[in-house]
Amino acid sequence: MNEIREGSAGRYKQIKISVDPAVASAFKNACAALNVSMASVLSRFMADFSNLSAVDVLSPAYATRKQRRAAVQIIAEQLEKIKVCEENYRDRIPENLQNSVVYDRADAFASSLDEAIEVLAAV
Repeated sequence: MNEIREGSAGRYKQIKISVDPAVASAFKNACAALNVSMASVLSRFMADFSNLSAVDVLSPAYATRKQRRAAVQIIAEQLEKIKVCEENYRDRIPENLQNSVVYDRADAFASSLDEAIEVLAAV
């Protein structure tokens, strides 16, 4: 179920998409553990890996659903590459540090990337 709400000042719109509650909860918990907002994480991914701006989204290059889904697929592929790198980093952490904050953050980040990829695949 999609729901669009306009902000109090009318400057933003919030889109809520129902997803698997377990995935949404895990993503929320990972963001909370890293002390970042979910919106900022997803916005950063969109900005960094799609090279889209708000103006570009309205351009004819993304006029069809097929073109938009292709752009989302590219983002998901980039996230998958980053997830693999993060998992490799996590796996190279020495055993004596595997219960450390560094290991836990790397593990949480890899998990949140995995969940973000699942969410993008479901769209």
